[in-house]
Amino acid sequence: MFANLVQLVSGRPASPEVARYAFIEDVRVERREPRSLKVERLILICWILIAVKHIVVIWACHHYPVPFHQLWINFPTWLLATLATAIYYGRT
Repeated sequence: MFANLVQLVSGRPASPEVARYAFIEDVRVERREPRSLKVERLILICWILIAVKHIVVIWACHHYPVPFHQLWINFPTWLLATLATAIYYGRT
């Protein structure tokens, strides 16, 4: 990028050798790692713990007088867990 700027300011044309390597022509990804059973088991355990946490928070918000709705606690947890799970399964 800066080499092109210097050429533009100085008025000198680019050499053919530099112009040949100016752009990426092809990218290939040959190998993908298989999904890890340990990671998938960890994701399942985390989702179970999140479900238990949701139940406990809903119970606590209904049982005790708190000045906020339970979704202020549960929704960010669910959102980040969904995002992390989607990123993991989206990359494989």
